[in-house]
Amino acid sequence: MSEVVDLFMELAAVPSPPGEERAVADAVVRYLRDLGLSVDEDGAGAKVGSTMGNVYCRLEPNGGVGEPIFLCAHLDTVPPTGPLEPVIEDGVVRNAGGTILGADNKSAVAAMLDGTRRVLAENRPHGGIELLFTPKEEVGLLGAAAFDHERLAARVGYVYDQAAPIGDVILGAPHSQAMQVRFHGRAAHSGMFPEEGRSAVAAAARAIADLRLGRVDEETTANVGIIQGGTAGNIIPEWCTLDAEARSHDERKLAELVQEMLDAFSFAAGLEDCEVEAKVSRSYRGYRFKREDPVVRIAHAALERTGYTPTYGLSGGAADANVFNEKGLACLNLANGMQDIHTPDERITVEDLEGMVEVTLALVDVARDADA
Repeated sequence: MSEVVDLFMELAAVPSPPGEERAVADAVVRYLRDLGLSVDEDGAGAKVGSTMGNVYCRLEPNGGVGEPIFLCAHLDTVPPTGPLEPVIEDGVVRNAGGTILGADNKSAVAAMLDGTRRVLAENRPHGGIELLFTPKEEVGLLGAAAFDHERLAARVGYVYDQAAPIGDVILGAPHSQAMQVRFHGRAAHSGMFPEEGRSAVAAAARAIADLRLGRVDEETTANVGIIQGGTAGNIIPEWCTLDAEARSHDERKLAELVQEMLDAFSFAAGLEDCEVEAKVSRSYRGYRFKREDPVVRIAHAALERTGYTPTYGLSGGAADANVFNEKGLACLNLANGMQDIHTPDERITVEDLEGMVEVTLALVDVARDADA
């Protein structure tokens, strides 16, 4: 097997649910130090509730001019529900343990690390490379948000965090807002004094039935993900909570949809003679690139140089790229061949693991040749 495949298999075999990434972080730090590089870890772990902070490593320019770049990947995965036993079958890496593989995002970690090894082993000139590995991306991009982005010398960066064929370039990701809603009713015995009760569950159900959920339009989605309420089957529920979210590539549409949802909660509560309180918080800001932007042009040239045809689209999900773009950096999300992420069928081909190493090297080369 190639070195990147060996490395990915090693990383994928180690559980790293959000907040418990220490073992994988240690493996990444060892790998970088074995390459002779200086690595440090910030104090973000204590801030975001993780066993690791952000792991950062910088390669100073090596005879190259042009654009320095940073590469970022997250070390957490969605929580596995079984053993992690990565195997290769017919050129495809899967998990034989009946749960996730963790290609999201350890395949990116492996490609970036092996690409760095190749840069050093081949003494490739470059304009500067920075590596950043974050915790708790899967639960809100928390590690990246806690990182001091002013430490980065590069203003252009890449994440490989889109489950699509290599060549797909994500020009934009949505804005998102979260809603925590609590309905307050009145408890009563459901058999003896039902008239005295006011059902918070009924209010929540009426509100949810009135919401536009799923794909609202080509730019916008909405969801209610968690509902909890009541105390017993024979007591009219005096409380009910729900967690909802809305996303859109159009910030105006998002604001209007969130207000529409809040109005639905209030209206339903009134009909059921209940009260409602809602807390709205911004999850992350969206972004949008143009094809002529430097970060996109570098990626386009790198993909073509490695034999891939660049295609362009938008994502309905977020990545650490959202955080860096909000902070004024240009960070592009590139697809890396992951398939069926977050499921027991998650997989990635050996060809794509090796291909993303070549894309990494091409990004370094094209950036080096870019105008400073």
